[in-house]
Amino acid sequence: MAQPIVKPIQRVSTQDRIFLTRVSPSLLGRVRNIKMEITYSHCAGLDVHKKLVVACCLWPTESGKLSKETRSFGTTTQELLSLSSWLSSLEITHIAMESTGEYWKPIHNILESSFGVIVVNAQHIKNVPGRKTDVKDAEWIAELTRHGLLRGSFIPPLPQRDLRDLTRQRTTLVRERASVVNRLQKVLEWANIKLACVVTDITGVSARSMLKALAEGQNDAKVLATYAKGRLVPKQIELEKALQGQVREHHRFLIASHLTHLEFLEEQIAVFDHQIGQSIDAQSSCEDDFDDDKGLSEVVSPDNSEVSLKPLCWRKAVELLDSIPGVARSTAELLMAEIGSDMSRFKSAAHLAKWAKLCPGNYESAGQRLGGSTGQSNTWLRSALVQAANAAVRCKNSYLNAVYRHLVARRGHKKAIVAVAHRILIALYHMLTKHEPYRDLGVNYLDTRQQDRLLQRLCHRATALGYQVQLTPIPQPIS
Repeated sequence: MAQPIVKPIQRVSTQDRIFLTRVSPSLLGRVRNIKMEITYSHCAGLDVHKKLVVACCLWPTESGKLSKETRSFGTTTQELLSLSSWLSSLEITHIAMESTGEYWKPIHNILESSFGVIVVNAQHIKNVPGRKTDVKDAEWIAELTRHGLLRGSFIPPLPQRDLRDLTRQRTTLVRERASVVNRLQKVLEWANIKLACVVTDITGVSARSMLKALAEGQNDAKVLATYAKGRLVPKQIELEKALQGQVREHHRFLIASHLTHLEFLEEQIAVFDHQIGQSIDAQSSCEDDFDDDKGLSEVVSPDNSEVSLKPLCWRKAVELLDSIPGVARSTAELLMAEIGSDMSRFKSAAHLAKWAKLCPGNYESAGQRLGGSTGQSNTWLRSALVQAANAAVRCKNSYLNAVYRHLVARRGHKKAIVAVAHRILIALYHMLTKHEPYRDLGVNYLDTRQQDRLLQRLCHRATALGYQVQLTPIPQPIS
C-alpha cells in the first residue's frame, strides 16, 4: 500500500497550537516539519511551591540554537531577589507560573516591576500524565510561554489589590458577627429566653439593653421589659412572658461574652469602613474622569476612528453601582475591589459573566447536553452578587423581580437567583462602560419580548380548561 504524502507544515493555526499544549515537550521535539511561532524569545517558566521555586529559562544563542538552564531557589525575599538577578542576567523578558494557592504572590511582588509576569490557571497547563517532576513542570511552562500558548489570569493593579484585602477582611468580620449573633441566640434558647419571638433583632438597642441587664444579674422580667423603646413599648406584656426563663450563671457568662465580642466586631467593621472610604477617596483624586461641560471624559484612538470613555474614578463608580437595586454601599465597594472600574480588559459583557462564572458552562457530547454547571469562580464576587440578587428580587414591580418570578417556578430558587445575579453583572458592565446610572427595564420587559409565545401559552392553557379563545387586538388611539 502506498504511503500517504505528508506536506511540511510551515505554520500552525491558533486552534492547533492550543491542541498541541496537551502534548509533552519531548514529543513535540520529535515531530518534524512543524514550525511553531515563537512569541517570546527570552522567557522562563516557574514551578512554585511553599519553600522551593524551580525556574527554567529559554533563550536563543548567536548560532540560532535554543539554550536552556534550570535552577532552584528558596522562597525567602533574599532568595527571590537572587532569582530576579539571575533572570535579568539572562535578559529574560516574560515569566509564567502557576497560580498555586497563596505561594505565587511573594514571587509576583518581587518580579512584577522588572518582568512581564503571567499567572496561569494550573488546570490549563497540565502536562501528559507520567511526566510529573518539578524540573519537567518548569520546562513545560517555559515551552508554552515561548510559543504564546498561555493565557494569563487577571491580576489587578496594586491599589486595587489593597482594596480587595480591605473589603474581603470586612466581609469576614461581618460573617463572624452573624455567627456570634447565632451563638447568642442559641444561649438564649438554652436559658428558655424567647426574646427572638417578640423582637426582630436581638442585637437592637432595646434587646441589647435587656441582655446586658440580664447578664449583670437582673432576673425580674417586668424590670427587663421596661428597657423597651420605640415600637417595643406596646409589647411589654409579651416581653415579660418571653423574658421569663431558667437563667443560670453559666448563661450570664456566655451572654456577656457574646455581647463583648459583638461590640469588638462592630468597632472593627467601623474601622474598616473608614479605611475603605479613605482608599477610595485617595484613588479618586484624578480630575480627568469628568469634563466640566459633558460630565464625561473621552479618549480618542490614534487614528481618530474610535472614541471611548475613560474608566471612572472609584468614587464615581461606587456611586453608580450603588444605584442598582439590591446593591448596598458596602456591596458596591466590594464589587469595585473585585472587578475594578476599567471594563476595557473584558471583551464584552458575556466575557465578564464567563470570567465571573455566572453563566452556564458547555458540556456536550454526541449531540446531547450533559450539563452546564457554572464552575468554580471568585467566591467573594459571586457571593456578593448572589446576596445583591436576593435583595433585588424583593423590589416589587421591577425587571429583576420579573426575571426571578419568570424562572423560579420551573428552575427553582437557586438557579433563578444566579440568573438575577447574572443580570446585575451585565448591568454593571454597561453602566461602567457608558458611565450611566441604572435604568430599570420594567416589569413588562420580558412579556413584551416574548409576547407571541406568551399568547400561545395562554391560549393553550385556556383550551385545556375547556374554553375557546379568540384574540382580537385592541385598537391603539391615534396620537
